[in-house]
Amino acid sequence: MQTMRHTEGESNSSSARQAWVGSAGEVRQAGLLARDSAVFMHQSLSTPCARAAVRAEGIWIEDADGNRCMDFHGNSVHHLGHGHPRVIAAIKRQLDTLPFSPRRFTNEPAVQLAERLSGLAPDPLGKCLFATGGSDAMEISLRIARAATGRFKTVSFWDSFHGAGFGASSIGGEATFRSHIAGPLLPGAEHVAPFNCYRCPYGHAGPESCGIACSDMVRYALEREGDVAAVVAEPMRAIPHLAPAGFWKRVRQACNEAGALLIFDEISTGLGKTGSFFAFGHEGVVPDIVVLGKALGGGVLPIAGVIANEGLDVCGDFAVGHYTHEKNPVTASAALETVDVILEEGLVERAGVLGERALDRLRDRTHGSRIVGDVRGRGLLFGVEIVAGPETREPAGDTAERILYDCLDRGLSFKVSQGNVLTLSAPLVIGEKELDEALDILNAAISDAEVN
Repeated sequence: MQTMRHTEGESNSSSARQAWVGSAGEVRQAGLLARDSAVFMHQSLSTPCARAAVRAEGIWIEDADGNRCMDFHGNSVHHLGHGHPRVIAAIKRQLDTLPFSPRRFTNEPAVQLAERLSGLAPDPLGKCLFATGGSDAMEISLRIARAATGRFKTVSFWDSFHGAGFGASSIGGEATFRSHIAGPLLPGAEHVAPFNCYRCPYGHAGPESCGIACSDMVRYALEREGDVAAVVAEPMRAIPHLAPAGFWKRVRQACNEAGALLIFDEISTGLGKTGSFFAFGHEGVVPDIVVLGKALGGGVLPIAGVIANEGLDVCGDFAVGHYTHEKNPVTASAALETVDVILEEGLVERAGVLGERALDRLRDRTHGSRIVGDVRGRGLLFGVEIVAGPETREPAGDTAERILYDCLDRGLSFKVSQGNVLTLSAPLVIGEKELDEALDILNAAISDAEVN
């Protein structure tokens, strides 16, 4: 049986993608793909679709022709894999009792979820708001920061992604979400170069010699602006990139001195993915606001959450997250069950153990490769940077793309970030044997690309 082959929007116009799609030869999906193209607006990263999914279970996705593929992409919603039976059962139970809660009513699942998340977060994080997506939740956090500080400016990082809304796009740093927009984005959204120890934007050889210059630039921006409401960032970039040791402690101190809040976006990296329930748990700092999303709905329903410092509960006279489904009992039930599964099955600790083992294996197997410039990650999120050669570190996007489609042919789906970084997000429920199989596929594809 042919393995399922799955495409990323980043490669929509590539020759590798065209060769892959053209080689399939199946016709049963063609009609649905044509209908999809006819009725959906076309946009970068989403169209055209290449396959039609008919089933998703555990770590696997199956297409209309029965081809199956391990999903190490999942849009980062698949911490529990696809269709986890406990999450599905919780949703069904809630549908039979209270499928919707109109405004001015509260309900047990929503309150329980807020209690659970605020209880898991360190003090003084303790107040919650919910939304249907991470972009909306990020905008809630910006509104809270403005209300609490009386300021409107932000400092965030180039190359970051925080959502597709106008506010989220403004603080984000990806050109795809900022370009070709008629008129300006939000004013006061300042950006600095991101931490990236492999490709230091300040030209340093590494954290041993740089004095964490990237954190100094955050402080510099805060001091020069003088009236910044918040620094907004992922504690661990989902590409992935880890901040150098001590980075966030220095940024936290700079925020304190400038009177700015620190907002952490853990939409992709939270809920145990890194081996800590909150990704910032590795950094020895506590933000003023943390935003969760994606996997919070168990990979089934859309829900995102904001957990804020209790002292930021200052918005009672106006609306900062006035959404129709802000306390939806069904999405809250899905999220509650998701959190319970993660905690009861020890998936946070397991992600740390399996991830360390997998990262060691990746580094060992790719050591000496002339096309692998860097292997990095934390927990079950890995990045393999593909380069033209170790001396120049020149990004090798075409080679990365060939590796992606080779892996898809062999039954492993992931994505390519920033053009040349193989980004693999393994489900927290993956078995050791399946994880080893996925790494074998990846290593074989890298070896073949190096030869060819």
